[in-house]
Amino acid sequence: MPPDIAIVIPMLDEEKALPGVIANIAALSPAPVEVIAVDGGSADRSVELVREAGWRVVQPGRRGRGLQINAGVEAATAPLICVLHADTELPIDALAVIEKTLANPRRALGGFTPLLTGEKTRWGTSLHNWAKTWYGPLLLRPHLFVRGLRLLFGDHAMFFRKVDFDAVGGCDPDMHIMEDVDLCLRLCRRGSVKMVPRIVHTSDRRVAEWGALKANWIYLKCGLSWNFGKKYGLEEIYPDVR
Repeated sequence: MPPDIAIVIPMLDEEKALPGVIANIAALSPAPVEVIAVDGGSADRSVELVREAGWRVVQPGRRGRGLQINAGVEAATAPLICVLHADTELPIDALAVIEKTLANPRRALGGFTPLLTGEKTRWGTSLHNWAKTWYGPLLLRPHLFVRGLRLLFGDHAMFFRKVDFDAVGGCDPDMHIMEDVDLCLRLCRRGSVKMVPRIVHTSDRRVAEWGALKANWIYLKCGLSWNFGKKYGLEEIYPDVR
């Protein structure tokens, strides 16, 4: 039997990125049982495109990734969830990888290994993103690191059991960014976190827009601000790039 997995995609004005993601999801083998696009109020053709693709559309009434992820997971009927950014593409056998990873009852959260691509492959930033999965919790939450905490971000295409997500209260609905790292801390109460050694290709649009040094400086500012207690308003230093 195919794995019982839903893909939840929070989106906002993703008309440019969606055609590639739609084609990618259509090619997955096995296929997801449902794809749910959660729209934060797009002013472009995003909603039209995903409806044409046959995806279910949920519109919670306002933007914010934490809120949108919660709405998508609540709408899903499948027991396993993959939260996919609208600029990220999965390997062809991604759902089989998800099912195998979550077959371990002691694992609460998983994600893939992101490679930033677009204008070119951003090897340096991608390598740093890979490394901070380990060094971030080791430095900032060492007591949780030994219990299996690893830091994953939305670009990792994070996946989990719906029952575990509900048990920890889901994402903080008022967080516009860093909701993914916050969710890692929440789900670590339920089990370990694993980054699987399989590549997902995610857009390099922020690095292309800002340059590698500025992009990594912004990432660092957001991470440190969150670590020292500033959970809200970080979108002011992390502007949208479409």
